[in-house]
Amino acid sequence: MSLLGLLRHGEVQGGECFRGHTDDPLTDIGLEQMKAATNGDYHWDRVITSPLERCASFARTFAMQHSLPLTFDDRLKEMYFGTWEGCTASEIIDEDPNLLTKFWTDPDKHSPPYGEPLSIFQARVLDAWNNVLYYHAGQRVLIVTHGGVIRVVLCHVQQRPVGKLLEIEVKHGALYTMRVSVDAKQIPIAELITQV
Repeated sequence: MSLLGLLRHGEVQGGECFRGHTDDPLTDIGLEQMKAATNGDYHWDRVITSPLERCASFARTFAMQHSLPLTFDDRLKEMYFGTWEGCTASEIIDEDPNLLTKFWTDPDKHSPPYGEPLSIFQARVLDAWNNVLYYHAGQRVLIVTHGGVIRVVLCHVQQRPVGKLLEIEVKHGALYTMRVSVDAKQIPIAELITQV
């Protein structure tokens, strides 16, 4: 049985916006949020992180402090938001309110302009997820990543349509812990055990 923790990065400098691949650092509050979430009873065997600085800076320090192996995985980056990168919701609404409404209502059919389609995003995230399950079976793995990535995994584990991912709230510094086992056909079964 594996134990997997999905940790969202904390608050980021620059305020709320469609950050995607934009590489802004954490605020001091954001760093404290991540420290608080990982200050529990779990003893991790390794850390895997998105290479974006808002995840990687904490992951590097945490892995070093606990003498854990650290891996960077590009597939764990947030969704790429195209022309919306770095824009606030109000800026997008000012330009074209219908585009944002369509995205929020049905992100599976309405990608941000020049952004990453949800189906492509889902495929790369689940490729990373399945890699962890296969290569680190039986280990306790902390995955430091982004809200969108966590939502995709939660939809997958809870068998929700991926188009409903925006209905799941994932706060800054949130930690979702799952126990993963395999059934008789070697199919992984994940069970959400904690949410901090």
